[in-house]
Amino acid sequence: MNVLGLIVEEAWHRRLNSALVLLGIIVAVALPVLYFTTGAASKRETTRLMRDMGYNLRIVPKGTELADYWRDGHSKLTMPADAVVRFKKQRNVSYNHLLAELTRRIEWRGKPALVTGLAREVAPAGKKKPSMSFTVVPGTIVVGHEPATRLGLRKGDSVELAGSTFRVADCLVETGTEDDVRVWLDLGDAQKALNAPGRINEIKALECYCRDPGLDKVARLRTELQKIVPEGKVIRMTAIADAREKQRRMSERYFAIVLPVVLLTCALWIAFLTLANVRERSSEIGVLRALGHGSGRIATMLLGKAVLLGIAGAVVGFALGTWVATWLGPGVFETKAGQIHADWSLLGTALVAAPLFAAVSAFVPTVAAVTKDPASVLREA
Repeated sequence: MNVLGLIVEEAWHRRLNSALVLLGIIVAVALPVLYFTTGAASKRETTRLMRDMGYNLRIVPKGTELADYWRDGHSKLTMPADAVVRFKKQRNVSYNHLLAELTRRIEWRGKPALVTGLAREVAPAGKKKPSMSFTVVPGTIVVGHEPATRLGLRKGDSVELAGSTFRVADCLVETGTEDDVRVWLDLGDAQKALNAPGRINEIKALECYCRDPGLDKVARLRTELQKIVPEGKVIRMTAIADAREKQRRMSERYFAIVLPVVLLTCALWIAFLTLANVRERSSEIGVLRALGHGSGRIATMLLGKAVLLGIAGAVVGFALGTWVATWLGPGVFETKAGQIHADWSLLGTALVAAPLFAAVSAFVPTVAAVTKDPASVLREA
């Protein structure tokens, strides 16, 4: 009988042992597949949660007095609107999701209101991602809860502001923040209404994730900003930025701890079952050795069984991990089922890694079996 026939015969003869080894390989494959398949959804969910906390950087004109800024909710100074566009050409910077604004506090229909003009988000080169902010179409206005309620505004109404007429694009719900008295315009419309053509007074941004917890993040941000927008200064919202980083690090540490433990447990499981199989068949191995079958042939049979089960485990583990991800993922993350789908590149990785993983796990027991003197094995039998 050829080696492949011996491997199949061995696997079938020891069905329980083979099934348990296969189970260990399936688990070792299914869990990483599950993690990586849901990884994109997990990142989207983390991004959504962090997005809801808001931008964690503010770039304001250099001469801004921070006491006045926090009191008024905006800087009285301005800087060129093209300052935000300069980031488009930058690479390897710590800024992303840059949003230029022009904000002024005015009297509107007898009550104070914050008028904010919004530009479209800007991303540095190679960092383009979905926008964290909504956009306002030119000629329209988005109204906060308080003025919308006070003036009885509804979506689609026409309203006058600073001498121009706008169509109400939306009326926002109450948030309990300063946004309740804010109205949003397109940046160009706001510059015209506030008589500040080509000017902005703030750029909101999101700090990119930094893996080095010991780095002086504020100094890094200021150094980068000095080269790009020397007329501005950066304010880091430390509580929001640190919370975002801690969330990312927690997720990474969790996977870094859990996955190796799972793989080590599965490797020990396979090694133990292979050792038990070798001990049960020690007399048969001794007879094969005595009949002239070399150590290489016997090792090939035992390791070949591990490789064969590894291939089967890779296919089943990939299917199981993908099924669990698509079944449970939408319930864990706020995402549609179609956004979690099979990552076929993981199947190719599993088909290489799982047989190798199984063979390495079975290597030590196999070496112990083929190096033992057949005469002593047969005497023990």
